[in-house]
Amino acid sequence: MIILQKKLASRQFWLGVAAASLLASLGCVVGPKYHAPAPPQAPAAVYKESPAVKETGDWTVAQPADAKLRGKWWEIFNDAELNSLEEQLDINNQNIKQYFENFMEARAIVREARSQYFPTLTAAPSITHSRSSANLGAGAAAANTTGTGTTTTTTTTPTTTSQLQSTLYSLPLEASWEPDLWGKVRNTVREAQYAAQVSAADLENERLTEQASLAEYFFEIRGQDKLQQIFDATVDADQKSYDLTRSLYEAGIDDQISVVEAETTLRSAQAGATNVGVARAQYEHAIAVLIGQTATNFSIPVKPMTVAPPPIPVGVPSELLERRPDVAAAERTMAEANAQIGIAYAAYYPNLTLSADGGFESSVFKRWLDWPSRFWSVGSSLSETLFDAGLRRATVQQYVATYNADLANYRQTVLAAFQNVEDSLAEVRILSKEIQQEQQAVDAAETFLKLELGRYDTGIDPYIDVLVAQTTVLADQQTLNALQVQQMTSAVALVEALGGGWERSQLPDTHQVTQKPSKPETAIEQ
Repeated sequence: MIILQKKLASRQFWLGVAAASLLASLGCVVGPKYHAPAPPQAPAAVYKESPAVKETGDWTVAQPADAKLRGKWWEIFNDAELNSLEEQLDINNQNIKQYFENFMEARAIVREARSQYFPTLTAAPSITHSRSSANLGAGAAAANTTGTGTTTTTTTTPTTTSQLQSTLYSLPLEASWEPDLWGKVRNTVREAQYAAQVSAADLENERLTEQASLAEYFFEIRGQDKLQQIFDATVDADQKSYDLTRSLYEAGIDDQISVVEAETTLRSAQAGATNVGVARAQYEHAIAVLIGQTATNFSIPVKPMTVAPPPIPVGVPSELLERRPDVAAAERTMAEANAQIGIAYAAYYPNLTLSADGGFESSVFKRWLDWPSRFWSVGSSLSETLFDAGLRRATVQQYVATYNADLANYRQTVLAAFQNVEDSLAEVRILSKEIQQEQQAVDAAETFLKLELGRYDTGIDPYIDVLVAQTTVLADQQTLNALQVQQMTSAVALVEALGGGWERSQLPDTHQVTQKPSKPETAIEQ
């Protein structure tokens, strides 16, 4: 009869487990259903600042056949040295590695959350050897004392040491499981998956930022090399002028003030030429850090910049939200916050816990694992919070506010994305026209200097007029070079604003962020 009752209890337990599993699989998921937000307003058909819409100089956007940037976007600048540096950055940049490890951590958290789907099984084998107090039998001995009249007889049962000592061998197994009846675990898993997608988008955004920084520093160095070339040529010309005026002064043809003016101009140009090395060295050191090298062991060959930015495929505004990793991260953050609301709502409903204990227990070692030494117990419990002073309501309101804040952040990110593109388009386009105008100014200044040198040689004008012309040429050349560098870095900023070569389809889905990583990805680096 006892065995039959045990079998019935065990059968009822496993039927309860099966029923709970069915309820968990069919259970509802409380909380709001997530819907991807719409942008603040529908984008226009074309960018307002596009050269196709505004008056421009020589720079144009790519034709529709090349309407999108692809993968290694820096290759559109057609510079082999830049390509090599960008490849090194993707492998050795420590900031990118840090964001990658953050992504790996987020993926691990997904698997941690998924573990709540399954029961927890624990084992705690133990061997206990104990000895009880011999005085525990004193009361029993007193109870065995009998007496008649004045005669008392005491009967004492002798207690041996073996009776005071005992050994217990125990091998218990405990299992507990909380079925996901209200979707708390499912929402927790979804929250972790969305957080991992946010981390993946942050990784791509950081990668794009580092790539763009390297390209900008690279073109700054090319601009500094061009500026060095300008100053070197100016120093040579000023040296010749100084030598000429000194010869004329020594021959008694010119006065001393012309010599002083020529020397002042020469020394100023020499100082400017020397100062160029400061910025170039700093940009070179910055690139070394980006590609994971020490600044001491890294250098970039001198090569003056002579190219203009290539046509950049800007696409259409409606594609921008699918190409920006920061926009993707903002949207996935909203999905994460929505899952948190579901977790908070699940606290309103009762929790069901199924538990089972069993194992082997014996006071004799050789009978420890015998079938008669088994023991077990099964049970279930249901818990519900009856009063929490508004804690659950406040928690839901907290996560709703978080979601609304994330929605505002998403919309602000979208607005900023369009602003970035329009700003960069306007800058590159306007600079293109300004460079044309500045080139004309340089040509006119060089003509002015040539004429003044002729007038000075014939004695018509004093040397001060030549000095003014030389200063004008140098200033215009510096301005032209600065504009050309600015246009190149603005072109890089435009590529970055467009999202580089990234697309939303490259963001890992929820299945991919749940997969176990490879051994190299989880190895501890030395």
